[in-house]
Amino acid sequence: MLAPLLLIALAGPVMGEPPQRRSEQRDALEARRNGHLLPRREIEGRVIPTMRGAQYLGFDFDLDSAVYTLKFLRDGEVIWVEVDGRSGQILGRSGR
Repeated sequence: MLAPLLLIALAGPVMGEPPQRRSEQRDALEARRNGHLLPRREIEGRVIPTMRGAQYLGFDFDLDSAVYTLKFLRDGEVIWVEVDGRSGQILGRSGR
């Protein structure tokens, strides 16, 4: 009885991304290839060195606004840094 449920639970991630997410990823890749967006690694290369003493946790990207949000952890506090994906300019920071 539990075996089929376990198989379904394990199969979830294997089924892939939802169609909308795949479309957003394709759009972001196309925008980057066309030179409209800076690569994630370039954004990280600009921001991470400015966050001394903080652990980099990852990023999120909003295609509609072309904003990368980088997430850091310092002294138990989460810090978000928003960066314009077109220019690389830091737009804002929350936390300390």
